[in-house]
Amino acid sequence: MFYARGVDSESRAAAGLLGALCRAGEGFAGLRHSQVRREVFSRFDPARATTGAVFTLPDGREVRFAVAIGVVGEVFRVEGEISVEERVLLDLPSVVAAGIGEALATLDRYADEVCSRVPWIIDELVDELSA
Repeated sequence: MFYARGVDSESRAAAGLLGALCRAGEGFAGLRHSQVRREVFSRFDPARATTGAVFTLPDGREVRFAVAIGVVGEVFRVEGEISVEERVLLDLPSVVAAGIGEALATLDRYADEVCSRVPWIIDELVDELSA
């Protein structure tokens, strides 16, 4: 990234956060499965940003793949999760990071981890419906 002279650290952190959320969103947007519908989402509130995808199985159940980053006081909290309705299939450990660099690296890693599991989890759930 290129920054204009005089850009403060908070602005650089915000740009880094936006870039990480865009990368995660692009990863979720690229996910497809031939037998299920998919909807990509992003939600933002003052203390937390979440992005992910929801796949709707042929039986109507929703499978949610998501990562989130939030601010708690002076630290960042990064999370990743895969769930079917109320059942959690994967709950990545919540990481608390004092610096934005560590938080963004964790967000990138968690987005890769969650996205990489989509094909086999969806296949497994669709196969269960056929059995």
